[in-house]
Amino acid sequence: MSSALNQQLSSADRDYAIRLLHRVCCLAGDSEFLARRRSGGRNSIAAAIERHDSARIFNWLMQAFSYQGIADRIAHDYMQRNGIARWADIKASLARKPSCPKLRGYWAFYDCQYRKGTMTCAEPRHMPACPLPRLPLRNGHLNQMAYSLFLFMRDVADDDFVGWIDRQLAAAKSQSPNRLVAQREAIIGPLRNVYGLADKVLAMALADLLLSAGAQRPRWRQVGASLVAVDTLVHNFLLRIKLMII
Repeated sequence: MSSALNQQLSSADRDYAIRLLHRVCCLAGDSEFLARRRSGGRNSIAAAIERHDSARIFNWLMQAFSYQGIADRIAHDYMQRNGIARWADIKASLARKPSCPKLRGYWAFYDCQYRKGTMTCAEPRHMPACPLPRLPLRNGHLNQMAYSLFLFMRDVADDDFVGWIDRQLAAAKSQSPNRLVAQREAIIGPLRNVYGLADKVLAMALADLLLSAGAQRPRWRQVGASLVAVDTLVHNFLLRIKLMII
């Protein structure tokens, strides 16, 4: 198949395919990535990791997770207009002790079933006073994700997400000969149970987060560098380019 396709292409077409693939690889392999992640001073995600700032990391993760399921430009413009889910807002809403039993803790939150379009959920009697629908997010899945992630970081990670990652990586290193595989699963495995988070989006966001850690956390950077997520459309695009140039 590749040889037949190759015969149909002109030299100019093949050259174009090679240039396009080269440009994509150059963009994906930005040599200044780590330097930029640490260039924001106290407001950088690297600084948030150093001070164990779960609130800042939560806000950053929610922004990253909000890009799934839709074009980046649409997601970005929506967040610019409406904002994102923030740690402080969710913490304040739960401090008011909402009546919904789903909001009592991470394990109780299972099967919330909130739908923004129909304004329905698993506990309709409590919806009028529920803070979850008030988040100005693009859809109800993101509202559920925000509360589920907050409760995970509060109840499972004990308000210290950085410390939780440190502990997970250390425990996995001592338990398995295949260190990187075990360490990746030690983080992604528990977070996979947060509503709306699957392996691809977790790998993308966690790779960015772990690679942003400083030199004093080499384990984070090693695991972050080993996380790979390939989008189906990107995979198909690269396959077509390969068939064109072989």
